[in-house]
Amino acid sequence: MSKATFSARVFAIYVFAVSTVLVVAPNVLLSVFGIAPTHEVWIRLVGVLAFNIGIYAWVCAGSPAFLEASVYTRALVCAASVAFALLGFVSPLIVLFGLVDLAGGIWTWLALKADARAVGSVPAGLHANAQ
Repeated sequence: MSKATFSARVFAIYVFAVSTVLVVAPNVLLSVFGIAPTHEVWIRLVGVLAFNIGIYAWVCAGSPAFLEASVYTRALVCAASVAFALLGFVSPLIVLFGLVDLAGGIWTWLALKADARAVGSVPAGLHANAQ
């Protein structure tokens, strides 16, 4: 298993854990981040959607295109969480989720570069940063 594939599988496990909590006991997680409890179904639907993202991450972990896209999308999650906190939409603690995503994206990006060096190629989209 490549380093990048391994990083995506670890991300998938993290997403499975968080999404399961969102489906089963969402207010536990919301309270940790200073978000008001809810009894609406939307948070559970977010959990189901997140679980589906975990499935994609697990199944597509060997796809270079998926791995590269996950680097960009995880950085976007961090940027969005910071923006939402700065705008006062959510507790600043939500940035922790964004930082976990950013760290995972950086790990995958570095792993893609390491995997490319190991086989002597450069993945698409990472040419400028590979050397």
